[in-house]
Amino acid sequence: MHAGTEIKYGRRSLEESIQHAEAWPNGPGQSGGFDIAVNLGDFSGSQLPPDDEEGQLVVSQYATAKHHGREHFYDVIGNHDASGADEPTQWWFQKWIDPTGESTEYSQVDNSKRPYPTTGTWENYSFEVGNIVFLMLADRNDGGAPIGRGDFGGYPAGAISEETFGWWTNKVEENRDKIVISAAHHMIKETTVASGLNEGCDEGYHGRMPDGGAPGSSFIYWVGGQKDSGRFENYFAENEPAIDLWLGAHTHTHPDDTTGGRSHIEQKWGANFANISAITRYHGEKNSIPMSRLFTFTEGSDEVRVQCYLHTDQYADQGWYEPSERTIKLCHNFECQNDQPNPNCPGSIRPHRSHGDRHRWWHSSWNSLNRGALRSRR
Repeated sequence: MHAGTEIKYGRRSLEESIQHAEAWPNGPGQSGGFDIAVNLGDFSGSQLPPDDEEGQLVVSQYATAKHHGREHFYDVIGNHDASGADEPTQWWFQKWIDPTGESTEYSQVDNSKRPYPTTGTWENYSFEVGNIVFLMLADRNDGGAPIGRGDFGGYPAGAISEETFGWWTNKVEENRDKIVISAAHHMIKETTVASGLNEGCDEGYHGRMPDGGAPGSSFIYWVGGQKDSGRFENYFAENEPAIDLWLGAHTHTHPDDTTGGRSHIEQKWGANFANISAITRYHGEKNSIPMSRLFTFTEGSDEVRVQCYLHTDQYADQGWYEPSERTIKLCHNFECQNDQPNPNCPGSIRPHRSHGDRHRWWHSSWNSLNRGALRSRR
């Protein structure tokens, strides 16, 4: 959303996107356009560490939702949200975005009202919806160069801590019998548009910062402090298919971009990868086309409908962009019979139990055709 950048032009990017999404047509038993939303980082637009004023700006935009509580939005941290080298670790994200509800006074997140309770910390947490497990991974561009912030500002190359990588692999292995969706700010190397070595910096998506891992500016480049280690890539290759879906939103671009020979939605190692892009219009204005994606899961089906919504008319008419619609395959059929939304959550949706019920998740930053059914996970 890059709140601080957008507000300079009078645009409240998150508020606008929520208004559009809450007006989307409802499925059976639904209200407010979507069930839950996942916001994939870069709440701040600053190249310097974000401040309280920008935090208040983010929270005020979340508060404009008419049909959803703050707890219907599940967030991960992006590189722009990172604290500086001389600041407490990720204090801004923990205070104002606060996915685990430990700073309710500021963030307005009350975890007791989550429709689907979270387990974990601000850096890595999970929640379950029926037989879907969401694994939420934080970017760790905090601290100093070459991974964190330095003389050039905030570095774009993605970073995951050793602890989070270990947590993720354990969670994947514990949930072989479930649908696993991973959500992070960055994509995995060479999976979607402009996610290869040097593609992010040399093709104009992210700046070339010579002391900040420039070649990996568009994907998770650092794992446990090791650059371009291939640890995620090797795990995917050795455990095909390891997960069903990976979501990221770091690289802004138009919906038809195929830099590097890859679109926004691709399949690799038997898994699906989706670059959601961004809802910002003015941060990296050359490549910023505000868009969101709506994922519709149908009970008893292993197919998910993915729709692209354009929030402005810069690239095409505002609204659903049909050329980007895709259908992706999962390793298991979606089942919601164990799906019990929290009764204490205002506006939580209790799904019907009949075959064909649909759940819709909105993914914001907040595309090749399906290539056949995936093999069952080992």
